[in-house]
Amino acid sequence: MGQARQRDDRRVAWWFVAPVLVGFAVFYAYPAVRGVWYSLTDYTMLGTPSFVGTENYTDLLTDRQFWSSMLVTAYYVVLNISSQTVLALVVAALMHRLTRSVVLRAALLLPWLVPNVTIGLLWMWLLDTNLGLVNHLLHAVGLGPVGFFTDAHWAMPAVAGINTWAYTGYTALLLYAGMLQIPQHLYESAAIDGAGELRIFARITMPLLRPVLALVLVVSLIGSFQIFDTVAVTTKGGPVSATRVIYFFIYQQAFSYFHMGYAAAAAVFLALVLGVFTFVQLRLLRASSSDLA
Repeated sequence: MGQARQRDDRRVAWWFVAPVLVGFAVFYAYPAVRGVWYSLTDYTMLGTPSFVGTENYTDLLTDRQFWSSMLVTAYYVVLNISSQTVLALVVAALMHRLTRSVVLRAALLLPWLVPNVTIGLLWMWLLDTNLGLVNHLLHAVGLGPVGFFTDAHWAMPAVAGINTWAYTGYTALLLYAGMLQIPQHLYESAAIDGAGELRIFARITMPLLRPVLALVLVVSLIGSFQIFDTVAVTTKGGPVSATRVIYFFIYQQAFSYFHMGYAAAAAVFLALVLGVFTFVQLRLLRASSSDLA
C-alpha cells in the first residue's frame, strides 16, 4: 500500500509539473536548439538555410565590430554592476539598521516595475541636450549643456546610470532580505563589545551576506549583458558605436542586415561566455556555502 501510494503521489506531481515543462520546452528549449542550428547555417530570412558548419563562428573571431561590441558591453557591465551593487548595499544596510517600513520597500520597487522602454523614454526626455530638464538645471548653475546621449564619453555612463536607477531598489530588497536572515544576537554582541556600525557591517553583515550577494552579482551580470531596451530607445548604438552593446549588435545583424545565421552564432557565443562567467563567479564567491553554519 505504501509503495502504491508513493507511485500515485509521483504521478500527481508530474501532472502539476507538466505545464511548466511544456512551457519550457516550447518557449526555451526548442528555440535554443533551433538557434544553435541556425548558427551553423547561412540563414538570411530570404531563402532556405544551408549548412555552413563553423563558418559563422570563425567569422566572429575576426569580426572587429563584434569584439568592439563585447568591449562596450564589458564597460557597461563594470559601470552598472559596481554602481548598482554599492548603492543597493548602502540602501539595504540603512533599511536594516534604521527602518523596516513597508511603504519604503514598496517605493524602492516602483522603478523596477516600470517597463524598460518607458524608463528609456523618460530619461531620454530628461537628459535631452536642448530640451531636457537636467540640462536646464545645469545651465541655471552655469555648467552649460551636456550631451548625455550625443557625446561618446557621456553616452555609456548615462545608459548605465539609467539602469542603475531602475534596478537599485530591486537589488537592495534582495540584499535586505538576506540581511534579515542574519541572527540579531550577533549584532547585539558586537554592539556590547563596542564595535561601530562600519565595523559591524564589514565583519558581520558582509561575510554572512555572501550567498545572497553571490546570487545578486550573478543575476546582475547576466542582466547587464542583456542590455538592449535602453540603448535602442535612447542612443540606438551611437554615437560612433559608443553604446553598441552585444545585444544591439545581434539585433542589427538579424533584423537590419538579415544575417540570421551570423546573429544566432553571436548569441550562442554570448550564452557560452555568460555560462563561463557565472560558473567562475559562483566558485569564487562560494555561493553554495554560508558562514552562518
